[in-house]
Amino acid sequence: MSDTDSFINEVTEEVRKDQLFALMRRYGWIAILLVLVLVGGAAFREYRLASQRAEAQATGDAILTALQAEDAQTRVAQLSEIPADGDAGALVAMLIAADDGAAGQDGLVRAQLEQIASDPKVSQRIAHLAALKLAMSASAEMTPEERLVALSPLATPGAPYRLLAEEQIAMVEVAQGNNDAAIERFDLIANDIEVTAGLRQRALDMIVVLGGQNE
Repeated sequence: MSDTDSFINEVTEEVRKDQLFALMRRYGWIAILLVLVLVGGAAFREYRLASQRAEAQATGDAILTALQAEDAQTRVAQLSEIPADGDAGALVAMLIAADDGAAGQDGLVRAQLEQIASDPKVSQRIAHLAALKLAMSASAEMTPEERLVALSPLATPGAPYRLLAEEQIAMVEVAQGNNDAAIERFDLIANDIEVTAGLRQRALDMIVVLGGQNE
C-alpha cells in the first residue's frame, strides 16, 4: 500500500470518527434516556412485585387471624375489616358467606355467591368455585333442570372444578331417577386422570349404591 493510500485511509477513518462523535453528541441523550427508562422500569417492577407480595402476605395473615376466632360473629367482623379486592376479596366474601350460611342466612349467602360468580374482576377459578358452591347450596330451591343449567358450564373441559361439577350433575341425574346415566358419569369420574383419591372413592361408592359394578 502506498503512502497516498495510507493517508487517504487515515483521513477516512478520522472523518468517520468525527461523524460518529457528532452523532453521539447530537443523539447520545436518547441512548442515555433509554438506559434510564429500562433501569427505572426494572426497579419499579421489582418494587411493585415486592409490594404485592407484602400485601398478599398481610392479607393472608389477617385471614388466618380472623379464622382463629371461636365464634362466627367475631370471625365475620374481623373478616369484614380486611381491605382486599379481586380474588382475595372474593375469598374473604366466601368465608363470610360460610359463616352466614351456618347462621341460617341462606338468602344472604346466595346473594354473595352470585355477586362473586358474576364479578369480572375475579379469576375463573374463583368465579367457578362461587358458582359451584351456589349450585350446591341452593339445590333445595332449584329444579333439577335449573341445577343442570347452572352446573353445565362448570363441567366443560379445562374448567377448574370440572370433576366436582360432574359429580353434582350425576347427583341431579340420580334425583331425576336416571340411574344408568348417573352410573356412567360416576364411572367416567372414577377413571379420569385428574380425579383425586377422595372424589374417586365417592364415585365408586355411588356406583355400588346405584346397583352398578365397581370395577
